[in-house]
This record gives sequence, structure tokens and C-alpha cells, in this order.
Amino acid sequence: MKKFFPACMRPYRHYLAAGIFCIMAESFLELLIPMIMADIIDVGVANADRAYIFAKGAQMILCGLLSLALGVGSSRFAAAAGQGFGAEIRKAEFQKIQQFSFANTDHFSTSSLVTRLTSDVTTIQNTISTGLRPAFRSPVMLITALVVSFSLNARLALVFLVAAPVLAVLLFLIICRVRPLYTRMQGAIDLVNRIIQENLTAIRVVKSYVREDHEIEKFREVNTGLMTTAERAFRLGSMNMPAMQFVMYTTILCILWFGGNLVYIGDMQVGKLTGFLSYVLQVLNSLMMMSNVFLLMTRALASGRRIMDVMEEDISIKDTGDKNRTVTKGDIRFDHVSFKYKDTAAEKVLTDISFHILPGQTVGIIGQTGSAKSTLVQLIPRLYEASEGTVYLDGRPVSDYSLTHLRDAIAMVLQKNTLFSGTVLDNLRWGKEDASMEEVEQVCHIACVDEFIDRLPDGYNTELGQGGVNVSGGQKQRLCIARALLKSPKVLILDDSTSAVDTATEGKIRERLAGFLPGTTKIIIAQRISSVLGADQILILDDGKLHAAGTHEELLKSSSIYREIYESQMEGRDL
Repeated sequence: MKKFFPACMRPYRHYLAAGIFCIMAESFLELLIPMIMADIIDVGVANADRAYIFAKGAQMILCGLLSLALGVGSSRFAAAAGQGFGAEIRKAEFQKIQQFSFANTDHFSTSSLVTRLTSDVTTIQNTISTGLRPAFRSPVMLITALVVSFSLNARLALVFLVAAPVLAVLLFLIICRVRPLYTRMQGAIDLVNRIIQENLTAIRVVKSYVREDHEIEKFREVNTGLMTTAERAFRLGSMNMPAMQFVMYTTILCILWFGGNLVYIGDMQVGKLTGFLSYVLQVLNSLMMMSNVFLLMTRALASGRRIMDVMEEDISIKDTGDKNRTVTKGDIRFDHVSFKYKDTAAEKVLTDISFHILPGQTVGIIGQTGSAKSTLVQLIPRLYEASEGTVYLDGRPVSDYSLTHLRDAIAMVLQKNTLFSGTVLDNLRWGKEDASMEEVEQVCHIACVDEFIDRLPDGYNTELGQGGVNVSGGQKQRLCIARALLKSPKVLILDDSTSAVDTATEGKIRERLAGFLPGTTKIIIAQRISSVLGADQILILDDGKLHAAGTHEELLKSSSIYREIYESQMEGRDL
């Protein structure tokens, strides 16, 4: 935790300092009370001095009230420090995730990242909020109470030298057993979140296949696994209390036995024995608080390690480009580019790809499913990094541009369309935040959004559900195309972005798009040859290799794969 504690706690360090001060001051005042009580019994009661009793009683009340005020303050400051610290960790972790490339994101499941941002952070912030008081109070109480106990009667205080090691051994054994269970418990939470996420995302598929019972059984298994792991962890953790009580009551019995004998033979006064017992209880309560802090820290450290896995993830794509360099033309060149998702992978996804796209050209990419068409275009904005070779943009390697400028110059409509919660207009303006309504309406006309926008309840102000669940697949695709066009990019990549649109509507989009942004380089990935017929050149990918490149007429003559696709689609009347 020391790796991110200083930076994340810095904005709230004054709350932390104030909380620690209140805790220390409260502990000091509470330690005075048994001493005052001993004086009341040994001096005031023994001498029947009412004035002395009332004076000391007033001191006890004052100490108690001040302790109460300081206790309230410590709780408030500890809560502010803990919650603020948690908020800073979440912010830092989320910022780190935003820097992830696709390769980094592939290392973690979505459900695991959600757990690390929520449950793990909550565990750490609660450790600070609830553990700050016992963490600083117990050492002060322990040391001071031990010193006073030895000053009252050194022989009787020797009992602590036996009790403390026994408790320490028991606590050590408990922590060694429970520590790995906390890590497993957070992993079990990952699985529960994964099942919930999958089920809610695919709820329409679940219901259409009548698989509710199957999903319930899957959830029952992971939920039972979480319950079992949590029960074992907390059951072992709860053994701390019986162990503490065993040591506490044994210590009290020993002190009463030996202390009673000392009072009987006149070596100790009753008031001192009473005060000594008060300090004994404080020492033992301090040990109990410390043991609880160790348990809290054990769980927090397990969560901290999971968070550090995210924070220490080596970003595979470094933003080292010139921030002042921008894309001006949209010239794209692949020079013997190869790619594989992991360096240790045996096979390459793309192998020795070379081609050149001139500025303003329209290029189609087709190929069988799994031929790595989407992976190819994702190398242009550096969503993935080429394993071998170089991708050039305007004659410079894409790594020479800052990621911000590079990706701002490229608009992509990914194969998996995503809309965000908010209005239709909010989603469209993701492409350009300050876009006027005239600009919005223009791109909506090109993407044929204007054909259905009036049918939505509130037009452009219609609230979209999470992921755009209240619009159809074709409508979602058209909205995503309009969003990309609004950026006025230098490079426009449409990755099978009209697969859910009928051929007539696709034809309109293609026709309107041809005259829009004439200087923009357009790359169209499609399954239908009709989508790329008018392209300046068409690239044929086959099993991660560039099989052929040329115009429609050239490929019909030279490429058997292209001719086979063309003839099969002609038979299906897809053209």
C-alpha cells in the first residue's frame, strides 16, 4: 500500500493528521481516569474527604467529556480521510485503465476490473475509516497502561509477559490461515460479477432460448463458491475474539488471585488493585484492537495487491509521439507488418502485410470470417501495436504522433457498436462536442438517421438506455456512423458497420458518403462485395495474409477467392 498511499492520501492528509491527534489526545485523557479513580478511593474515601472526592470527580467528568468530543472528532476525520483516500484510488485506477491498450485490457476480465474499482477499493477505504482509531489508540493505551501497571506493582504486571506472547502466537496462526482466503474471496466476487454482467447484457438471448434455469444454476454455483470462501475466511477471522477472551479472562483471574493475596498481606491497597485492574482491561482491550487491526490490514493488503496488479500493468503502447505533430493528409502505408496478440504466441495473426493507400482514396477490405480484417485496421490508430514492420501515416510511423492527435484524426465505427447512457444528441456529439445542430443534421442525413429520428419519443433528446438498448441494431449502427462523421476525420474506418442495415439503406449511405469529406481516406470492411464495389482498391485478406489487391474488375480476373465470394453472393442475390 505504500506505493500509492502517499499520493492518494496527500489531498486528505490534514484530515488524517487531525484524526490521529484526536485519537492520541483521547487515549491520554482516558488513561488519566483510572489514576483519578484510584486517588478517589485511596485518598478521598479512605479519609472521608468529600471535597477531595468531588474535585477528583469533576476532573473525571471533564476528562470524560473531552474524550467524548475527541472521539467524535476522530471518527469524523477518519471517515473523511478513508473515503477521500478511496476516491483517489478509484480515480487513479480508472485513469490507468483509460491508458490501457486493447492488449492490456485483454489481461483482465471486465468483471475483475469492476471488482478492483469497487469492492477492493471499498475494503481499503473502510480499513482506514474503521481501523485508524484502533491502530493509533491501541499502541498508546498499551504502552502507557503497561508503564503505569508496572509503576503500580511490578510483580503483578509480570503476568503480561506471559499473556502477550500467547495472544501473539494465536493471532499469527489465525492470520496465516485467513490471508489466502481473502484473496480467493475477492476472486470469487469477480466470478459473481462476471455471471451477472453476462446475464444482464445478454438477457434477450437468455429469454429467447428459455435458459433462465440454466443461468440461475450458473449463478447459484458461483454464489455458493463466494459464500463458502467468505464463510471460511470470516469463521477463521472470528476465532480472534475467543482467543482474545481466553487470554483476557485468564489474565484477570491470575491478577485477582495474586493481587488478592497482596492485598491480604498488606503489600497493596484495594484502590491500587482496582486501578490496576482498569489498566489490565485497557492493556487487553488494546491487544484486542491491535489484533482486529491486523485482520483488517490482512484483507486490505489482499485487495491492495489486486489493485496494484492494475496500477503496475505495463502499458504496451507508450504515448511518446510529438504532441505538435498532426495528421494532415491521411496517407496510409503498411510496410511488412506482422502482428500477434502475445509475444509468446506461436502463430501470427497478421503476416507480412504491405500496401499503400493514397490520401482521399476509398479502400475496401474483405475476407472470410477470422481473416484478421478488424485487427488490421486497429493497428492504424494504435489500438494494437504492430509486432513487426511499420505502419506509416502521412509518411511517418504512427508512433511519431501522440495518441491524442493520432486517434483524433481517425474515426472508427467498430464492429461492436456502442452507445452510452444519455440522449441521442449527447451520443452524436461524442464526435464533436461543440457541433451545431446544422452539422448534426447533416451527418444524420448522410447516415440515414433522419429516417427514424422523428419516430423516437423525443427526437434528438430521446434518452438512450445503457448500450442503446431502446434502439434497433440497424439504428444503432447508423447513429455510430453519424457520430464518426461528425469528427470530420482525416481517416474514416467503417468496420462492417452496415451489417444490420438493409441493402437499400446501405446503398443510400454509400452514395451520400461518396460526396462527403472528399479529402478523407475511407476504409470499409465488409462482408458484402456490394459495399466495396466502387472502391479505388480492394484488399483481400486470407488467414492473416494479404492475398490480393486491386479494383473490382482486376480482382475478378486475378483472385480466385474474390471471384468465389462474388459468385456466391450473386447466387444469393445479395448484390
